[in-house]
Amino acid sequence: MNAITTDCMPTLSPELIQRFDVSGPRYTSYPTADRFVEAFTSDHFTQALEQRRDGARAMVLPLSLYVHIPFCESLCYFCACNKIITKHHDRGAAYLCYLSREVDLHTAHLGVGQTISQLHLGGGTPTFLSDSELQELMTMLRRSFTFAPGGEYSIEVDPRTVNAARLAKLAALGFNRLSFGVQDFDPAVQKAVHRVQPAEQVFALVESARTLGFESINVDLIYGLPQQTPESFDRTLEQIIQLRPDRIALYAYAHLPERFKPQRHIQTSELPTGGTKVSMLSRSLSALQSAGYVYVGMDHFALPTDSLAVAKRQGRLHRNFQGYSTQPDCDLIGLGVSAIGKVGATYSQNAKTMEEYCDFLDQGRLPVVRGLALTRDDLVRRTVIMALMCHGQLPFESIELAHLIDFKSYFAAELVTLRSMEEQGLIEINDTSILVTAMGWFFVRGVAMVFDRYLQADRTRARFSKII
Repeated sequence: MNAITTDCMPTLSPELIQRFDVSGPRYTSYPTADRFVEAFTSDHFTQALEQRRDGARAMVLPLSLYVHIPFCESLCYFCACNKIITKHHDRGAAYLCYLSREVDLHTAHLGVGQTISQLHLGGGTPTFLSDSELQELMTMLRRSFTFAPGGEYSIEVDPRTVNAARLAKLAALGFNRLSFGVQDFDPAVQKAVHRVQPAEQVFALVESARTLGFESINVDLIYGLPQQTPESFDRTLEQIIQLRPDRIALYAYAHLPERFKPQRHIQTSELPTGGTKVSMLSRSLSALQSAGYVYVGMDHFALPTDSLAVAKRQGRLHRNFQGYSTQPDCDLIGLGVSAIGKVGATYSQNAKTMEEYCDFLDQGRLPVVRGLALTRDDLVRRTVIMALMCHGQLPFESIELAHLIDFKSYFAAELVTLRSMEEQGLIEINDTSILVTAMGWFFVRGVAMVFDRYLQADRTRARFSKII
């Protein structure tokens, strides 16, 4: 049984979409973050750090770092991120002082100088920080960790906050990957979501980034926004294809105003219908495939030469809290307000408000307010779900050897449930493995959900976005 190929993208029938386009997790982790509990405290996280320091993992596997910068100058109505809207840039300097304390607390338990091969600055708007503040942050991190040569060091960029000179500064600081938030080039859509940025500005920045030698440039797009039509989004895609970024993240907008207050500014009557969103997705898939992009999976596209597409072809794709990654499955240290980490068989999340985050650090404590210690069953199911999400195939023997189980007995109920998906052509099941088909790859979250013990137990999915 061969790994899934999506070189020839199938046509998604409305019947299939209606049947399988249910709400479900994105599986940047398993168990998902909504399963974290407050019984997991900073003391448990400290123990996990010390176990890593004293164990063999620290010698073999590098770390991944995520730093959350929560500040934004203006509010984007579609946003579901943890952010603080402010024009007071002096707040950045105060925040860096607390980040420094948090880093010091980590290294007190983890040790100084552990190798990192991946760094991502997210937000909010990381480029809210000034050049000198970004330099201070990178100096702080380099003082505490060893940056591996050839690692992936990325930063999310709001095009409205940078120019060519700032991009040159980011390159000098060691960043080799950029992600530009575009969403849509249509002026009416930009106005409706309160994020106006001319296409010409983005084109100029991408050209500067290429001149500066950034290894990979990503562009984020969102379909399903207010005022969008299939025709207007076609025009945005034409411009994106002309721009030719190395990677494209194409997200479906999930309208959840009861959870995310900024979305209450969006008029529901201006949102495209479900059928219109399906049309946008179908046309986007066709356009990007025709333009030579590889469908990596779960909203991600890449040029064949990009490291993400190469990792997919070679079976080296991994998934973490930032999405798909070329880096090996490694421990993740999350720094900053609301940041999530993974160390050993534990997940942890920092305080979500600035007040609580700072209060923990003022007390000399790591700001972890919830998390999870994974059970043996969690670890088995995580392996299964990530194999499906990253490789589209599940050899039973590898799971059995890694976790000392009999796959068919352990997952007897799940195999019965999967038969209907097999009948619909989404997967193939034989005596030794499960293979996600080219058609099924678009519904891979739905396949993975069958193995989610927590989700199958409560069936409460309204908090999740649709899988298509």
